[in-house]
Amino acid sequence: MSEQRNLDVVRGVYAAFGRGDVEGILAALDPQVSWRTPGAPDLPTGGLREGVSAVREFFPLLLNTLDIVDFQPRDFLAAGDTVVVLGTSREGPKGSGRLVDFRWVHVFTFRNGRIAAFEEPADVSELVTEFRRSQAYT
Repeated sequence: MSEQRNLDVVRGVYAAFGRGDVEGILAALDPQVSWRTPGAPDLPTGGLREGVSAVREFFPLLLNTLDIVDFQPRDFLAAGDTVVVLGTSREGPKGSGRLVDFRWVHVFTFRNGRIAAFEEPADVSELVTEFRRSQAYT
């Protein structure tokens, strides 16, 4: 698989996310995908999910837990079977009105033309603080 094809697949995943098309995202995944997102144990979106069905459950959880505003994938970098995307967003606990500026990195690893692994190595401490604060008031 070419680096350009991998970039096209990842761009398609972001386009599907922007449309709210979870099935479009899942179509790009290897059946044995590993999906890791950051966060403390009390942040429902954090942790490792394995397999397409576990990733399918992740997206409604993400959208029901966090308000994500101005989500901007900015730089797309490819090397072999890896695509790295640098981006920014504003995020906060759903309905709290408190948003933090968030810089993120997404790392996609490909196998046989499909996304076999996703990882978001990020410092989400500010987001976790806001999530805990909002939970104290519910």
